[in-house]
Amino acid sequence: MKVPAMIAAELRRLTASRMGVIALIALVCVPILYGGLYLWANQDPYAKFPEVPVALVVDDQGAPEPTTGTDAATGETVNYGEDVAENLIDGNAFDWQRMTADEAAEALRTGTVDFTVTIPADFSAALTSAAGDDPHQARIDLETNDANNYLASSMGTQAVEKIRSSVAEMVGSQAAERLLTGLSDVRDNLVTAVDGATQLADGATTAASGSATLADGTSQLAAGTSQLAAGASTLASGAQQVSDGNRQLADVADRAGAAVQQATNALPQVRTDIATLLADRGLTQDEIDQVLTTLDPLATRLQEGNTTVQTAVGKVDQLADGAAAVASGAAQLSSGAATVATGAAAANDGAAQLRDGLGTLANGTAELRDGLADGVAQIPVSTPELRTQQADTIADPVKVSSDKVASAEDYGAGLAPFFAALSAWIGIYALFLIVKPISRRAVTALHSPIRVTLAGWLTPAALGGVQMLGLMGILAITLGFTFDNPIGTLGVLIAASATFAAIILALNVWLGSVGQFLGLVLMVLQLVTAGGTFPWQTLPAPLAALHHVLPLGYVVDAMRQLMYGGDLARAGWDLAVLGLWLVGALVFAAIGVTRMTHRRTLRDLQPSLIG
Repeated sequence: MKVPAMIAAELRRLTASRMGVIALIALVCVPILYGGLYLWANQDPYAKFPEVPVALVVDDQGAPEPTTGTDAATGETVNYGEDVAENLIDGNAFDWQRMTADEAAEALRTGTVDFTVTIPADFSAALTSAAGDDPHQARIDLETNDANNYLASSMGTQAVEKIRSSVAEMVGSQAAERLLTGLSDVRDNLVTAVDGATQLADGATTAASGSATLADGTSQLAAGTSQLAAGASTLASGAQQVSDGNRQLADVADRAGAAVQQATNALPQVRTDIATLLADRGLTQDEIDQVLTTLDPLATRLQEGNTTVQTAVGKVDQLADGAAAVASGAAQLSSGAATVATGAAAANDGAAQLRDGLGTLANGTAELRDGLADGVAQIPVSTPELRTQQADTIADPVKVSSDKVASAEDYGAGLAPFFAALSAWIGIYALFLIVKPISRRAVTALHSPIRVTLAGWLTPAALGGVQMLGLMGILAITLGFTFDNPIGTLGVLIAASATFAAIILALNVWLGSVGQFLGLVLMVLQLVTAGGTFPWQTLPAPLAALHHVLPLGYVVDAMRQLMYGGDLARAGWDLAVLGLWLVGALVFAAIGVTRMTHRRTLRDLQPSLIG
């Protein structure tokens, strides 16, 4: 008996009765139903999020509108909680239902909503607190109930994080715009300051120039007053000498004048004494009068001389007094000139310091002017439109550019490789419930274990190919999944089905019904190690090691490469691994069949009651 004949005999056995045909059709449809229904149910769950009921509680009381440093308070208030609520409802990400706090708590308890989001009363006040002396974070309250749905709690956490990010961007944009407006005002004030600093620098330069001239003048004044002080000192010394000499002359004159005055004052008594003496000598009165007449002109000249002497003495005294006054004035002049010289020297030092200080001031004001000008140049000229763009950029500075080397169109397409591969295993496993792995009659009648093994493998492999063809039709036509390489994807499914048929065949050949059970265990192991949902790197180390050994993970990876337009070389490597499993399983099955041929008996020639 040849291999095609054994395959045909097995197919006749499977379709010998109406129930057999129904059972065969049902088992062929198992992977189609499993893969198709599961992927249909999970094709795009995110599109149904707007139907997920969520309670939204807005207790925000609002807050005064923040102002910039140059703005006056307007008395207006902002209510970010209401703004957030409107954005959420308009965004339609979930079925947002506005409720009171008590209504939301009851709805969450009874499962009417999947989670609640509460915006507290101080939400706006907290968001605007950064401008005051008590900055603190705003709070959004999320309440979930895992008794309703655990994934709903996860969705709530992600939703609140998106709300937080959106609010942070909105408030950050407004705060940044206020900051930029204030910065624009600062720039305007800096422009004014630059003008003032320019005028100050020009004035300081002029003052510095004038102070230099003043310093030169005070230097000359100090030199002149120093010379004046020296001359005045000499003058005072000479005047004092003249005064001393004149005083000596006046003293002599005063003594001479006194003597002459005494002589003049004595004349009348001398005349009387002469007359008495002459009378005593016996001269007559006439003789006495003649003598006296002779002497009287002398007395007159003496009186005249006395007058002249007294006049001269007075003048000498005046000269002495004048010389003394001159000497005193010269002394005062010398003292004043010395004081003036000292003051002029001090003035010269002060003028020099003023010159140096004004020079420093001129340099400083020039640096101030240049620094202010640089500051103005570094602050760009702003417009309201530019400030809005800048504020938006500051609030959300990073834009994520997402690009995919290979792309799945939706959630269902992302799961399709895993569930299609799993369906192939389930389909083959189900077929072996009615397909006989090895015909004992064929083992007894034939002497070729290889032919018997091929016949036992090709029947479920062919039926598995039919299963994969039907599953591919469901994925492509009914569910509308797109395939970058549809022929290659179908080829991977058929190769996977054939490989799984060889593996389960080998288990059945060696272990019988226990092997069939191990096929179920092996499916469970591959279910968790294939990396069909979460990346395989998240698995515990023992399971991650199995990922690199068991065939289902390679089927999933090959389908992803061919379905999404990935790396064909990787798909080729995956198929090579499947080929090793296929050949290894067939060899292992053939060894088991060989072992069976060594123990065949006449009883094995009897027709099997179950075909």
